[in-house]
Amino acid sequence: MADAVSIFMSIGLSEQKAKETLKNEALSSTLKKAIEQAQGLLGSACIDKTAGTLLYNMVTRLKDLNRLSFLTEYIITRKITSELQLSAALDFLKSDPQENLDRLEFEATCGVGVVVTPEQIEDAVELIIRKHKDQLLAERYHFNMGILMGEARTALKWADGKIVKNEVDMQVLHFLGPKTEADLEKKPKVYFYCLRENWLKVNHVVYCSLSLGENYKTEGYVVTPNTMTLLKKHLEETGGQVRTRFPPEPNGILHIGHAKAINFNFGFAKANNGICFLRYDDTNPEKEEEKYFTAIREMVEWLGYRPYAVTHASDNFQLLYDLAVDLIRRGHAYVCHQRGEELKGHNVPPSPWRERPVEESLLLFDRMRKGMFAEGEVTLRMKMVMEDGKMDPVAYRIKYTPHHRTGDTWCIYPTYDYTHCLCDSIENITHSLCTKEFQSRRSSYFWLCNALDVYCPVQWEYGRLNLTYTVVSKRKIIKLVETAIVRDWDDPRLFTLTALRRRGFPPQAINNFCARVGVTVAQTTMEPHLLEACVREVLNDTAPRAMAVLEPLKVTITNLPTNKEVRVPDFPANEAKGSHVVPFSNTIFIEQSDFREVMEKGYKRLTPDQPVGLRHAGYVISVQRVIKDGCGNVCELEVSCASSDSVEKPKAFIQWVSDPLQCEVRLYERLFLHKNPEDPAEVPAGFLSDINPYSITMIESALVDRSVGKAKVFDKFQFERVGYFSVDPDSTSEKVLPETLNYIKIYSIDVQNIQWRKAMLHLCHCFLPSWCSTEPLRSRRTQERYDWTARQKLYFQLHSLNASQRSFQ
Repeated sequence: MADAVSIFMSIGLSEQKAKETLKNEALSSTLKKAIEQAQGLLGSACIDKTAGTLLYNMVTRLKDLNRLSFLTEYIITRKITSELQLSAALDFLKSDPQENLDRLEFEATCGVGVVVTPEQIEDAVELIIRKHKDQLLAERYHFNMGILMGEARTALKWADGKIVKNEVDMQVLHFLGPKTEADLEKKPKVYFYCLRENWLKVNHVVYCSLSLGENYKTEGYVVTPNTMTLLKKHLEETGGQVRTRFPPEPNGILHIGHAKAINFNFGFAKANNGICFLRYDDTNPEKEEEKYFTAIREMVEWLGYRPYAVTHASDNFQLLYDLAVDLIRRGHAYVCHQRGEELKGHNVPPSPWRERPVEESLLLFDRMRKGMFAEGEVTLRMKMVMEDGKMDPVAYRIKYTPHHRTGDTWCIYPTYDYTHCLCDSIENITHSLCTKEFQSRRSSYFWLCNALDVYCPVQWEYGRLNLTYTVVSKRKIIKLVETAIVRDWDDPRLFTLTALRRRGFPPQAINNFCARVGVTVAQTTMEPHLLEACVREVLNDTAPRAMAVLEPLKVTITNLPTNKEVRVPDFPANEAKGSHVVPFSNTIFIEQSDFREVMEKGYKRLTPDQPVGLRHAGYVISVQRVIKDGCGNVCELEVSCASSDSVEKPKAFIQWVSDPLQCEVRLYERLFLHKNPEDPAEVPAGFLSDINPYSITMIESALVDRSVGKAKVFDKFQFERVGYFSVDPDSTSEKVLPETLNYIKIYSIDVQNIQWRKAMLHLCHCFLPSWCSTEPLRSRRTQERYDWTARQKLYFQLHSLNASQRSFQ
């Protein structure tokens, strides 16, 4: 192994990259061959880093190994010197799979020997700027300079990109002159989803269009003698229409990562005037439940998308079985008796039944179908090697579990590796868009379609979306629910889509977030506050303002002339969007934190020596008397009021409520203490040990103005000077209530007195007065955090409750 690592490092790979390459036996073997051939051409000379990088990139992307020597020679003799030329060479080999290549045509396509002079670059850029002269003068520096660069790179295909960009920048500056203040103003944001050329714009998102029927040009696509006939038939059946699909497994609730997949699949189809299917991958009856089917479709539609059709993998069980029989007859599959534990991992021993006679496999597969074997006793395996080196993936396994749609009709069920590509082919999907972890299955995807001689769609991979401070694994969320750390899949501390909806996140904000993240090959890990920023942007324009007090302090106005009504604008920045009326009497309530007995430097709100204004009321109040309870805590203020027009403008204005509604407010923080709770390096004891004990705070006696009383579930408000709130599904007719969002403070109001929660509140109060307590927030913020012993006591007390006490109704 050490020798192989040093060989790979000799061409410029880092030690880590060299070791990762060794894990893939097929890749490392091919790379060794390429290096040996290169050294044979160079003799005693070393392979420089540029050539080494090109060799590595060539080996990772080349599927036809018969061309290895051919391309290695061009790289080592410096006929191919750039990544652009290498890509052109690989594309040429894909589109022209004939054995006898026309070298002159190949070299012309790859730019071999082409030299681009500075004068040619200058002239080409000048022509492009003349072409866009009018639009440049109109938009100046708001013009998309990428268009100029794109056309310049097309005209100067083999020129150095940096030199071209410098020339474009220089000529644009000479043409328009220096930037003015107007040029520096920000342009409205446009988000990009880009995989190919020819961009289309839909709902501020730029997607790419494409040439249909050219699947064979996709990297890794295997061309067979029947490929062109199948593609032609596919185009006739679809009319050249783009078709995508969103294929979730109905064994859990969708999370924020699925939102990106939904946006990409549906958005890509819409941008290309195509259609998108919602297909349930229901091939594992042990884990599927009807509630997941319903929730998945509900979330897709909540995000604003309507599937062209809702399909199921189970719709095709009979056809899939017939194709499996055909696969055996063609000699590409066999029945195997290796057990499941023997098939785990990447170094699986070869099956002793791999060369079993076709007739014997057909007979055994029929017996599998008739239920004559036990679960795990036999499987149907495909004769192929996946990109990660795994041999002969399983196509069918036995499960004696009734299927929710087909009942007991079947006792054998197809696997993902077998089902996915064939269902795509049956539905005439043009683009199978999936996350990067499925790249290792791309070869099996193409292989199976070609082995059965059926239409083969294109598979494109993109990086999945992850968030810090959370877990999205179905298994781990189930663990959180079972241990009563969260209530259910829709607990607002999670990042499932049902949880985000309950927390008050608008679907537009989630779609905007996915658009901002964009589509790249690299995996994306984002901070939650970036999603929250998108939520804030939407709610700032859509959530009407109201007034609320979370920690009420009673205030009696001793000289108010008469009770009155005050009109509060729903959107102060645009009062034309409406308003509501709230009462104003001699008894009001303000936040406890808006009053201090002792004046402190920088404090601008109410003190015995400093007045404060009341928002929207037109009054300024001054303290006359401070009333305390038996423990010395301030419980009421007596104040006098004066019209704001008749006194000096106060330093601050505060919110207040009069004749309010009482409600329960839940404040949420992050569920986990560490950024990566699943990382053993950060959390050695596992994610369950990383729970934030302050992730939820319940305030049962918050006060809100009466305009909130007419709200429906999921209605959203901005409580002035507090945060954004959403009405929770737990609300009843007796009370309404909102649910928090970390940092932006989106609150969910809730009222049900549920037994488990009361028990939890009681236990938290006994051991940890600062969590789930109704004491003033101000006192809790200054309280020291409890020790781990107390936290463990709380955990075991909670889990000693019986099932009925833990359940939410």
